[in-house]
Amino acid sequence: MSSLSERLAAARRADPSGPSEPSGAVHPAGPEVGAAGDAAHDGTTVVDPARDQPAGAAAAGAAANAAAAVRRKADAAPRRTLGTSQADRIEELKSSVHTELLQELGPHLYDADMDQDELDQRVRTVLADVLASQDRPLSSGDRARVTQEISDDILGYGPIQPFLRDPDVSEVMVNGHRSIWLEKNGRLQPADAHFVDEAHLRRTIDKIVSRIGRRVDESSPMVDARLPDGSRVNAVVPPLAVDGSALTIRKFATDPLTATDLVSFGSLTPQTCDFLDACVRGRLNIIVSGSTGAGKTTTLNVLSSFIPSDERIVTIEDAAELQLKQDHVVRLESRPANIEGKGAVHIRDLVRNSLRMRPDRIIVGEVRDASALDMLQAMNTGHDGSICTLHSNGPRDTLSRMETMVLMAGMDLPVRAIREQVASAVDVIVHQTRFKDGTRRITHITEVERMEGDVITLQDIFVFDTSAGFDTHGRTLGRLRPTGLRPKFLDKMAYANVTVDPMLFATDRI
Repeated sequence: MSSLSERLAAARRADPSGPSEPSGAVHPAGPEVGAAGDAAHDGTTVVDPARDQPAGAAAAGAAANAAAAVRRKADAAPRRTLGTSQADRIEELKSSVHTELLQELGPHLYDADMDQDELDQRVRTVLADVLASQDRPLSSGDRARVTQEISDDILGYGPIQPFLRDPDVSEVMVNGHRSIWLEKNGRLQPADAHFVDEAHLRRTIDKIVSRIGRRVDESSPMVDARLPDGSRVNAVVPPLAVDGSALTIRKFATDPLTATDLVSFGSLTPQTCDFLDACVRGRLNIIVSGSTGAGKTTTLNVLSSFIPSDERIVTIEDAAELQLKQDHVVRLESRPANIEGKGAVHIRDLVRNSLRMRPDRIIVGEVRDASALDMLQAMNTGHDGSICTLHSNGPRDTLSRMETMVLMAGMDLPVRAIREQVASAVDVIVHQTRFKDGTRRITHITEVERMEGDVITLQDIFVFDTSAGFDTHGRTLGRLRPTGLRPKFLDKMAYANVTVDPMLFATDRI
């Protein structure tokens, strides 16, 4: 076996036009060159079947290819560095322009007397002047991007502001400063945006909660708040949030959904919409139940729109998000404790106080604690037509949760007494479900009848029929259908001069 230098020399002799190399140099094509060298040393010519050239030429071609690959890598590295430096330059420019803008505007950003449109115009004017004074030129695309991002940071909520403007986004979820997720059309997807760092995210959270007099820090690391348009905000900061601050924003449309919208979406049928309209006008006490994100608040808003405009409505919520169009509405909102742990006003306190406000209807955004007892008392003391929501897995579970929350009031009440109160107070349970395709449908409209022994009897009036299954895209093909049973509360509705077409309950009607 000849040495590597001898094989290389033989390969060069076989192809005099090839590039000269020092003996002992390791050729990039290694084994291929070695094979060609062996053949030349033996005095035979090896033909490459692919190119029909001598093996020495193939070795030279392989060397040229390897050299070209090295050159391509070397050329690509500056391009990547250039792209990175361009992004870094824009980030540096944004930081310097942001600082200059804050110095230029000063306290005007926090002037409560300045109109929002006027402030927006002032910020954009100063921003254009500051960008024009920069000694580093910017393309029109980069200038527009920097302008929009800085405006969003100062006037809005930074990188999540475009998603708050997007009507297709229903929820924005921030899991630390580098991870933003969106819910579009009922499905989750990652967003192509992120905060600069944890401090940037905390500034955005502080901007949201401070506008409604809330705070979030290590002593109070969780907060429920709302945006000016009514969107619900929840924030959790370290040390409770291990991987960085978590921010969840559930958006609400500026123009709230109507009953017609729910019918067009398939959440309701025209018949069930007419039936629920009659139930609200007939002053029935209604509980809207369902899981998180099932659309309970939207349904509650739609049911509230059926209330006649000549009635006094008192709404009670943790974070005010109902959007009622009636003229006579009093909105109450609970309040957490201050930094000294005092001054908290709970939903239960507001429910008790609302009884002294001469309400025709009491609407509780969500019953989740001992306020269930006060809500039942209100329903049983002449405030018919009250509506509330609570979390549950179904109509029967709704009653069980109601019993549990009444027991949270700390009163030693027998279970039978609680169930009698529930059976007497609640007339209808409207249960809503979110399906795997992202759609939200009302699946049960159930009558709460009476006590039979120690059990509250329920009767389904409308039930979602799932026998049709799902289509190829995973969308449900079922619909809400009547069971054929007529509810017993029709007499109570007739007392309020509200009647229902008996054909609504016919099973053959679609």
